[in-house]
Amino acid sequence: MHARGPFIHEWVAEHAARQPDAPAVDTPAHRLTYGALGERVRALSAQLAAAGVRRGDRVLAALPNVPATVVASLAVHALGATAVEVNREWGPDVQLGIAQETGVRHAFVFGRDAVAWGKVAAAHPFDRLWVVHGGPLPERLLSDVGGAPATLLLEDGRVDPALPPAPAPPPADVSADAPALILYTSGSTGRPRGVVQTFGNVEANSRSIVEYLGLTSADRALLVLPLYYCYGRSVLQTHLLAGGSLFLDSRFAFPRTVLEGFAREGCTGFAGVPMTFEIIRRQVDVRSLSFPRLRYLTQAGGAMAPETIDWVREAFAPAKLFVMYGQTEATARLSYLPPERAREKRGAIGIPIPGVELRVVDEHGRELPSGETGHLVARGKNVTLGYFRDPEATAAILHDGWLWTGDLAERDPDGFFFHRGRSKEILKIGGHRVSPIQIEHAVAEHPEVAEAAVIGAPDPLKGEVPVAFVVARPGASPTEESLRAFCQARMPAYQVPVRFTVVAALPRNESGKLLRAALVESAAAAAGGGRARA
Repeated sequence: MHARGPFIHEWVAEHAARQPDAPAVDTPAHRLTYGALGERVRALSAQLAAAGVRRGDRVLAALPNVPATVVASLAVHALGATAVEVNREWGPDVQLGIAQETGVRHAFVFGRDAVAWGKVAAAHPFDRLWVVHGGPLPERLLSDVGGAPATLLLEDGRVDPALPPAPAPPPADVSADAPALILYTSGSTGRPRGVVQTFGNVEANSRSIVEYLGLTSADRALLVLPLYYCYGRSVLQTHLLAGGSLFLDSRFAFPRTVLEGFAREGCTGFAGVPMTFEIIRRQVDVRSLSFPRLRYLTQAGGAMAPETIDWVREAFAPAKLFVMYGQTEATARLSYLPPERAREKRGAIGIPIPGVELRVVDEHGRELPSGETGHLVARGKNVTLGYFRDPEATAAILHDGWLWTGDLAERDPDGFFFHRGRSKEILKIGGHRVSPIQIEHAVAEHPEVAEAAVIGAPDPLKGEVPVAFVVARPGASPTEESLRAFCQARMPAYQVPVRFTVVAALPRNESGKLLRAALVESAAAAAGGGRARA
């Protein structure tokens, strides 16, 4: 068993005692100091305890990035209970399935989603819905939630002022192996799975990230990523550990407005997925903006084109870019590329974060020498206990203490790792095993291409062949002939896509990850029903 904490809710209490006036969690509409955050967590945990929430219970949250979201999860943790975090934009059927699977009796929901949650509450009995709203709950909203008992939680994290104060519950005796979070993966490509993250997982990963990013109480992150996403949540957790602060900004539909907040809010850090930086690159003249305190940027959530990585480093200099790799099953992070080695190790996902071991192994788990491609496995205190109530899926990823990431990688003689694709996505072209990412990066170097995605289509002679989908740069109109000629000059013939389709945008989920399954369906339809493969 891991050694005990302190854990995330205790970090906040310590900072509230030492620096009550320091900023903690802000938005364009609300400002919470550590003192205010600590007090609101105490008040809500008391109300939750009075409503029957106990250590080991599970409490669902389907909320946007507002201070109440942070207060809710911390209050749940303070009771030794588990926060079940889901995307509020998933439909009622998916939300109902998760509620039934986890057996939650309490849920934090957004006022605007009352009608959808009324449908869930009609099929699943809740002891109470905690409705996050900007003011008193109108009668209409109360009727929308289907008559389920409802309590107001203001968007700034204050409980309903009309509620009588509840007695403070005794401190929960929480072990490191107790579940702190269940983060549900996207339901857009199949049944969502709940990844269990323990209090010890969160502590270990947070301390490691704080160490290699050098975070202190002076750091302030501008966060546009959702808090139900492990990457966004890790930004929250690391800054709460360090005593730093966050500015939550949900206005990324207007990227320039968000970036203007860097200077105004004194932000030192920014986190994004590849799509985040592609949008900025296309829509914002970064040279016209000032980032006086920006110290670092981080990128994870999928492979970003090397050309875009180079652009980010140049556009935001002297701030340093940390290219990172991880997954929800690792509580967010497994490796990072030190910025000082970025040019020398271009294309690498880097070295293991502190406290993590990475290996490249064959299908039997035997470690492979440097230069050979194999399965990437990881070991560390940040690795999940598994999927919630899914022993079969858990057994598929955890073997002898190692997490099988599902990714293929190669380790160089210096101990740096290079991602070579998903093991289920590797293309088998006439006896050659090819990562679609390799082809995508080559296609994306075309001067008229902004993004590229590659899948495999069935071929009677070669087994399968690569098919490319490309997004053109603004004002550009790349032709299939020019794209093919460009690729033929840069890669072996078997890697050149047999077909190029120009699309307005690549399909992605709410976290910005590419949905290859949608491209497979599109390619199959274009080929008259033949099955393509991701």
